[in-house]
Amino acid sequence: MSSNASHKLAEDGQHLPNNPSQQESQLLSQMATTLSKDSSPNPSWFTPKRLLFMFCVINMINYVDRGAIASNGVNGSLRTCDDKGICTSGSGIQGDFNLNNFQDGVLSSAFMVGLLVASPIFASLAKSHNPFRLIGVGLSVWTFAAAGCGSSIDFWSIAICRMLVGVGEASFISLAAPFIDDNAPAAQKTAWLAMFYMCIPTGVAVGYVYGGLVGSHLNWRYAFWGEAILMLPFAILGFVMKPLQLKGFSPADSKKALASIETAASVEDSEASVISGDVPVGIEGISNQGSGKSSKLTGLSILNQFSRFAKDMKVLLRDEVYVVNVLGYIFYNFVIGAYSYWGPKAGYNIYHMSNADMMFGGITIVCGILGTIAGGLILDRMTSTISNAFKLLSAATFLGAVFCFSAFCLKSLYGFIALFSVGELLVFATQAPVNYVCLHCVKPSLRPLSMAISTVSIHIFGDVPSSPLVGIFQDHVNNWRKTALVLTSVFFLAAGIWFIGIFLKSVDRSDENGENQASAHSKANLKPLLSGGEDHCGEA
Repeated sequence: MSSNASHKLAEDGQHLPNNPSQQESQLLSQMATTLSKDSSPNPSWFTPKRLLFMFCVINMINYVDRGAIASNGVNGSLRTCDDKGICTSGSGIQGDFNLNNFQDGVLSSAFMVGLLVASPIFASLAKSHNPFRLIGVGLSVWTFAAAGCGSSIDFWSIAICRMLVGVGEASFISLAAPFIDDNAPAAQKTAWLAMFYMCIPTGVAVGYVYGGLVGSHLNWRYAFWGEAILMLPFAILGFVMKPLQLKGFSPADSKKALASIETAASVEDSEASVISGDVPVGIEGISNQGSGKSSKLTGLSILNQFSRFAKDMKVLLRDEVYVVNVLGYIFYNFVIGAYSYWGPKAGYNIYHMSNADMMFGGITIVCGILGTIAGGLILDRMTSTISNAFKLLSAATFLGAVFCFSAFCLKSLYGFIALFSVGELLVFATQAPVNYVCLHCVKPSLRPLSMAISTVSIHIFGDVPSSPLVGIFQDHVNNWRKTALVLTSVFFLAAGIWFIGIFLKSVDRSDENGENQASAHSKANLKPLLSGGEDHCGEA
């Protein structure tokens, strides 16, 4: 080491405390002050109502995309030729890319691959990254993917873009509901969730109309480009606005402050070691050691993420209330998924409906909106508790099953429409209560993962396998009325499972302290910092 370098380190060493405990105390004091400043609440543009409105619009655009790709204007048809050799050109995606029915079906569900893979990932990342920023990342991916769908050149390019749409949606689906639950008035939490989930049937309906109009007047590609333009402002807001904090998670800025303090402490320790002669290396040696430690820490961080995810999954799977709630939701979604796919065909074959698509679509839209809102309002009126939620879930599903089952027993078309409408109204009343249980039966830090695993489960075990299984059953019995009655009977199973939930010991954990007190906060809460009797690192 040169004499100049030694002289410089000696001068710096004069500013270091002689007593190591004194140095640690000063660092902890500095950390507490920094965390206090970083976690102080600053005004945000997002009032609760603005946040709800924004999330509802985003959810609407998500499901407009679902309806648009299924609409005839966007999905289109293959080129056909009659016996005389007269051919009509194909239209939409299927006509332009000459897709067979299997490939066309893959496009309609390809988003599910990205959604199922990315939902748990985004939920886990919420513990180490600001959840609001993660929504911004997800919406950016969604916007890019939607624009890519409009610019696709063949089957594989649009299929990959559809998968990326699911990745973008995953961040929003697992994180939006916890944000709404945090910001909703205490007496209206379920009603606010109902407004959010009401956008699902509404969005699909608007998507059918939107896709049909744009596809017939312009081109199917403009439908996707229009969606990307509509979503772009929300993706930008996710990055430029002051991020909101979720209950149960520590502010990201506080973590950064802690990291900078720990880095400073590490540098001071290294300098002190050089001065004392314990480490006879030059400045480059210190730098190389720091680089090695950084790479090791990165590896440990990844391992910690997997370890934390496994630990959280174990907690969820051991929670009887959560498991019963999701299990009932799986059987419920099994029926709803098959209804949406096979309903019009069953109605056409049983009642000879000339406009079965419009009939089932109209019933689903109206009953979906009214039923979802009614379910949220009723649970709030009953007093929102997990036990009351299970009572509403089991009662509404059981009565809905009775009306739907009775409807398929009738030979009269008008009698069917009347009873089936009441049944749909009742079964859609479950949307807000079932998600309320997912949010409140776990501690705040597990809510994103709870929503993500619920979404993954109802799709993998519910609506994804239900359509082909019902198709196999229909091929076997060759009787649509019998198939519809057997399918509807599954509602009774869902109602029975949710009825069991009433008798489980349920505790609302939404106000419990989660894992938001990370290592930064743990160090900041050591005894020397408690002398003031005030915790500066409360939940955001």
